[in-house]
Amino acid sequence: MAWEEFSTENLRRVVRRDYAVAMSDPIVILTEEPLGPDDRVNIAKLVDGGDAPLVVLVPANTERHLLVDFLENLSMLDIAKAFRELGGQSPNPDVERAEASETLATSLAALEGLGGGVTGEIVDGGAVAGLVAKVRALDAAQAVVVTRPHAIADTFHTDWANKAQDQLGLPVLHLYAGSGFIGDS
Repeated sequence: MAWEEFSTENLRRVVRRDYAVAMSDPIVILTEEPLGPDDRVNIAKLVDGGDAPLVVLVPANTERHLLVDFLENLSMLDIAKAFRELGGQSPNPDVERAEASETLATSLAALEGLGGGVTGEIVDGGAVAGLVAKVRALDAAQAVVVTRPHAIADTFHTDWANKAQDQLGLPVLHLYAGSGFIGDS
């Protein structure tokens, strides 16, 4: 898994040099975690003083897979959690939507004052499909995915950032929540 420190130099390397983004083009951000102060710093570096509007998307359902979650927890040596979730019941959609609403509110507050304003919404259905649709609807030139590390999905390039990049045909920046690390997408 390639984790790199988020810096201006690394950002230039991640986003192709011939990929020009107007400072006022919208930036669409898909996150599964509430954005916090570290994430604000990373997004501020991306906006770089410009007036790009920021659009935050939070999925109502992260569509996690039981086997992948189990293996991921084992890979992180969280054996108790792996077996606890293996025997758990399906998540309640109302609880998931309430959690998504809290994540959205926290994220909007964390990014307040950046760029040309911050808006957001909860995405129903697939997270990647929602990101792709919003990028296309806004004709956004840039997409960002903020997740916690997912050992299995990141290793096999089946994470949200890679899926979105394949569908959009433009670079998708993958940041790990609460850190200065860039995912390998």
